[in-house]
Amino acid sequence: MKISKKNLPFIGLSSLVLLTSSFATAAEMSSMDHSGMDMSGDMSDMDQSGMDMSGMDHSGMDHGSMDMSGMQGGQPPADARSPDYSNGVPYGQYGKPMMMGSMPLWGVSVDDLGYQFDEDQINFEATGWYGTDSNRIRLRTEGSAHTKDDREIDSLSSLAYWKPLSIFWNGEAGVAYDTENDNAAIMAGIVGTAPYFIETDARAYLYTDGQLRLDLGAEYEWRLDQHWVVIPEVGLTAFSKDDHDNGITKGFNEMETDVRLTYETFNRQLAPYVGVSYETALGKARGQRRQENESVDSSSLTAGVKFWF
Repeated sequence: MKISKKNLPFIGLSSLVLLTSSFATAAEMSSMDHSGMDMSGDMSDMDQSGMDMSGMDHSGMDHGSMDMSGMQGGQPPADARSPDYSNGVPYGQYGKPMMMGSMPLWGVSVDDLGYQFDEDQINFEATGWYGTDSNRIRLRTEGSAHTKDDREIDSLSSLAYWKPLSIFWNGEAGVAYDTENDNAAIMAGIVGTAPYFIETDARAYLYTDGQLRLDLGAEYEWRLDQHWVVIPEVGLTAFSKDDHDNGITKGFNEMETDVRLTYETFNRQLAPYVGVSYETALGKARGQRRQENESVDSSSLTAGVKFWF
């Protein structure tokens, strides 16, 4: 790139002229005679009668009687705010608002309503509740209904008080009734989420005849995508003493496993499923069932639906 240098002499001459003018101005300012400027005049000669505050009498001002309670840090008046913080403004047709955690709600959840083809029976498990996030009343029932022969219904139902114990665990306590044994019981249990998001429940039932029953269950939701979910589930039942009239032996009696493939609809409140279930007797219960010519192990295809509202 070629740069023209024809104007350089002119630029240098202009800079020299400006520099000379600056020196001349500085010399002129330094030669000015400031002796003629009289700055020693007494400021007291100025007419300050309009600003004379020496005659004001401040003794009449009583600072101790001044009310400073309205300032920050003081006590507000008794009627500064209404007790419900509405300040006299009505809430309108919907009434006073409430925190969601304090509002009583209700819900129904049917975790299982399906048909076992080989056993020819309908299984069910449902829970209904009413209350808040910290206190609820829960009604729960589970069991099976045979669709042929005697068509009997075996169910275990409970009415319990529910309360959170920690972030992941909730406690239950109440009463229950078992139609299979035709006996009432006192129930206590704990329900929650174990590590790795395993839904866990443990419930103990003390019957009026002194029998103690323990139900243990675990369930996991393996989500394949937004709608398809595989749910494996396992349950164990144990008793504290023998009861041959009802086919019960001391210790662990039975184990039930179930694997279901569910499809959650768009609102996820309705999920039909297909799956397979397997039941087996444990411990001394196996020998007792053989003596009574009952099956020790059984498996069946299942189909049904789960929903909540």
